[in-house]
Amino acid sequence: MPTLHRQLNLKSAIALNMLEMIGVGPFITLPLIVAAMGGPQAMLGWILGAALAMCDGLVWAELGAAMPEAGGSYAFLQQIYGPRQAGRWISFLFAWQYTLSGPLVIASGAVGLAQYASFLYPAIRHPLFRYPLLSHLTGVTLLAIFACLLTVILLYRSLRIIEKFARVLCAGAVLTLLTVIFAGFTHFHVRQAFTFPAHAFQPTPLFFAGLASAMLIASYDYWGYYTICFVGGEVKDPGRTIPRSILWSIAIIAVLYIAMSTSVLGVIPWQELARNTHGDTRFAVVAVVMQRTFGIIPARIIALLVIWTAFGSLFAAMLGGSRIPYAAAVDGNFFKGLAHLHPRGAFPDRALLLLGGVACLCCFLPLATLIESMIVIRLAMTFLLQQIGVIVLRFRRPDLFRPFRMWLFPVPALFAISGSFFILSARFKADRQIWIALAVAVTGTVAYAIRAYVQKDWPFKPDA
Repeated sequence: MPTLHRQLNLKSAIALNMLEMIGVGPFITLPLIVAAMGGPQAMLGWILGAALAMCDGLVWAELGAAMPEAGGSYAFLQQIYGPRQAGRWISFLFAWQYTLSGPLVIASGAVGLAQYASFLYPAIRHPLFRYPLLSHLTGVTLLAIFACLLTVILLYRSLRIIEKFARVLCAGAVLTLLTVIFAGFTHFHVRQAFTFPAHAFQPTPLFFAGLASAMLIASYDYWGYYTICFVGGEVKDPGRTIPRSILWSIAIIAVLYIAMSTSVLGVIPWQELARNTHGDTRFAVVAVVMQRTFGIIPARIIALLVIWTAFGSLFAAMLGGSRIPYAAAVDGNFFKGLAHLHPRGAFPDRALLLLGGVACLCCFLPLATLIESMIVIRLAMTFLLQQIGVIVLRFRRPDLFRPFRMWLFPVPALFAISGSFFILSARFKADRQIWIALAVAVTGTVAYAIRAYVQKDWPFKPDA
């Protein structure tokens, strides 16, 4: 019977994390962050988002080093809340929500990729049909679906080959960021970048609502530092490799993101970023930077590099995500058909096909809806449970072997909990996505209850 093998080293782990972290996020979300806060003070979103990512990264680092298994959070949540008790339900809910939030991540990257392709071929933004019900269907949507399908095809092979793909794709992603930073700082206007509107930092309800929205978007851009945890069963020396790859990934990406954002604000006025809801400034901002600094040919080259980078994030997200339903199914706590490994490549083929198929359907949703829904679902149903859980586990399992222990425990976990609640509650109209997360939790609970009753699992076990 095929099994997972430990073959990922530290360099590959960092590349895999960074590949999903960079993705298309920073290249499409900068205008959204500036619009959320109404000026260059939006840099606070990036800075506080980095601090939140580092604190949450310490949570993942401790849990990932202690429990290096396929599925990551699935194993963490089960052990934290009791593998034969409530942990069965909570870990099932995690796998359940990931069948939606995972494809939302993948689809957001695919849609962002297609939007940059529209910089090269503007005609694909036009509706393909005149019928009212199909008027929203454009070439951008079809290209996004194609990108998801191509990712599935490339991942349908052994991890040894995929590891080489990941390093090449990561190199292209870092090159893209460095190129934009160079272009921005060689044509940088200090007064333009740091001209703040009146009362920009006044602590009003409007300021905090904008900051929460900016941090939500920044979280989307930083997330991915935990990807290595989802393939923990395939990592060499996981007690050292997993924590180091997480923390190094966050530190490197935070420096690159803040430098890139500052350089862009020195070339494109923040007023244009905040008000332009259509066109290249919103959909292909870094290509516009290159066009205004070095001309149209470099702009087209950077658009191609962003497409390359976006495709790399799809690659990493689908690779790590496919291990989650697989791990839950192997444990007997999810749909057993997903426990299947490819007989030759030894990868979770059915789980991969499931995520790819749902991601294709999600490509029909607007990009903002994809990002906001995914962040809220994961914050409420995964990140908060882990941030609280890492503290709970210290008391429940003091004997657990922890190759890495959170620095300044429990301060980072408490900061991460506070930041998660702030993002969830302080935004305008935050209740929309909270209702979506609640619906996912309720449907998952019903599905778990039915399965648990039929299989006599917790809480229906005779000895439960």
